[in-house]
Amino acid sequence: MAILVVSHTGDDHLEPVVGALKRLGHDPVVFDLAGYPTETAIALSYADGDGDPLWLELADGRLVDLSRCRSAWWRRPMPFVVDPAITDHGEAGWAYNECHEAISGLWSALDATWVSPPQATEAAMMKSWQLRVAKSVGLEIPRTLITNSPREAREFTHALGVDRTVYKAFSATVDNWRETRVLRRPELELLDAVRLAPVIFQEYVPASVDLRVTLIGDEVYPAAIHSQDLEYTVDFRMHLDEVRMEPAVLPEPVLDALHRLLERMNLRYGAVDMRRTPDGRYVFLEINPAGQWIFVEEKTGQPMTDAMARLLAAPEK
Repeated sequence: MAILVVSHTGDDHLEPVVGALKRLGHDPVVFDLAGYPTETAIALSYADGDGDPLWLELADGRLVDLSRCRSAWWRRPMPFVVDPAITDHGEAGWAYNECHEAISGLWSALDATWVSPPQATEAAMMKSWQLRVAKSVGLEIPRTLITNSPREAREFTHALGVDRTVYKAFSATVDNWRETRVLRRPELELLDAVRLAPVIFQEYVPASVDLRVTLIGDEVYPAAIHSQDLEYTVDFRMHLDEVRMEPAVLPEPVLDALHRLLERMNLRYGAVDMRRTPDGRYVFLEINPAGQWIFVEEKTGQPMTDAMARLLAAPEK
């Protein structure tokens, strides 16, 4: 059985999971999409008779028959890199789209169990949808407004009150880092700027602890993050190196709702951020369908890397 991993060498989760898979007797195939189509190639053959070979040629010349692939991990896909010899902008865009069409078809053609399906992962990244699904499975969510309307933003923040509203971006990259912030009175004058790009406004949820709940197949690893001990209590990501973490226990109704969340979203993995309030409520904030877990594992000792390897090695489960 071939195990396919779609990621790249800069992914700090790649080597630990590959190592764990090798200890289980597997030699996974790593496909870095940044090398396609200039360094790697695919060939999908369809003809009369049994069997439709799906070949992947890696940068080192190895040929991998992906028709044998029964398990695949959609981890950290990189953008394709069009050959720089294509200098015309329009032609380069056309070539990129051709790559997208071929590769997207390959994912669907594989007779593999994905962790998690690329289409499901992409959909689950959308915070506008994941909040609706979380609410539908019985999880408590904060009052939320997603808008690029200054009028709507003012009405929402006025109803909640200054210092009781947080705002955040849809994404955070190394080049464009945006931590979650509490809205302060001087920032009310900046609300006209939301017309330039939509913003997520939410009710501020007080916390006794933050929770990171990592779901890997049927296995669940909750961790309590003592964010309220930090100088900046709103977003623990600002102090990952110093924040204290420990394994936690979730009530059964919350666990059941989280399992329903993954099922509804067609995911086999998810990193969920929640808050436990001082009065004992569990409030869902978001789910990352390809989120990090190493930083939690290192502090809590929870064996999440081995759990991921087991899930990939036993796709029928």
